[in-house]
Amino acid sequence: MTDRTALAEFLRTLRNRTTPESLGLVPHPGLRRVRGLRREELAQLAGLSVSYYVSLEQGRALHASADVLRAIARALKLDEFEENHLLDLGAVQAQRGKRRRRRTERLDPHLLELLHAIPDVPAFVHGPSLDILAWNRLGHALYAPHVDHDSVESPATRPNIARLVFRDPEARALYVDWHAKAEGLVGLLRDNAGKDPGNTALSDLIGELSVYSPEFAGLWTKHVVRPCSVLVVPLRHPHVGEMTVTQQALNSVSSPQQVLVVATVAPTSPSQHALRMLASLAAPLASSHALDRSVPRH
Repeated sequence: MTDRTALAEFLRTLRNRTTPESLGLVPHPGLRRVRGLRREELAQLAGLSVSYYVSLEQGRALHASADVLRAIARALKLDEFEENHLLDLGAVQAQRGKRRRRRTERLDPHLLELLHAIPDVPAFVHGPSLDILAWNRLGHALYAPHVDHDSVESPATRPNIARLVFRDPEARALYVDWHAKAEGLVGLLRDNAGKDPGNTALSDLIGELSVYSPEFAGLWTKHVVRPCSVLVVPLRHPHVGEMTVTQQALNSVSSPQQVLVVATVAPTSPSQHALRMLASLAAPLASSHALDRSVPRH
């Protein structure tokens, strides 16, 4: 997919999902042959010529200015995440064709220090393509005890959050509401792809999951954009049973594309008891190779 077709597809998705009624408009009389707004209606709302807007949707426009995209965002009443994604897609048109070569991602040493400083809180670090770059013993024990603890040490064996959720049955079983988790991950990947279109590892991952996971492919076509910051996640852990964690994603100041994810539980709750049980098991789980199984890759 090129930068212009990515922008065109997102515009079409936004327009098709928006009805005149949702914007307080009176629909034009007569039979409507589109599910959402007509191109003419959106162009009028955004103050654009119909021909120019059509060229945007067809991927023929060479450049869409930020002012034009903000006008479209206002017309469609987009939230801040969708508007930012629209601006990201427009901005990369000026850099089209600059596809970077794949580079090995190196963990920010300051994040690693922080990870080691919180041994009693499940935590891990991931990059923009959702490869897990490091985890502490509780983070490993909570999210992927069936994966080799040392797999994060090598780029060739690093587990990937999206692969785990969409292609690993044991990881999938961890989430009580798997669909909500899957939707959140797709929204995060869509947001990351808009910010970093030259990331070959990310584009390859999206292509792989689109081929091997029909569920991912279906969610990807919806163009949902939703970065994750704070989430309440119910889990069904294979060793300690059900628990609910509050998952917070903290961006690194020194390496903005790397994210520290921490999972906390409510004090004096059954979830805290379950986490304490998990902590007592974490050391043997981390060193056991009997539980090691590889994540499927294409």
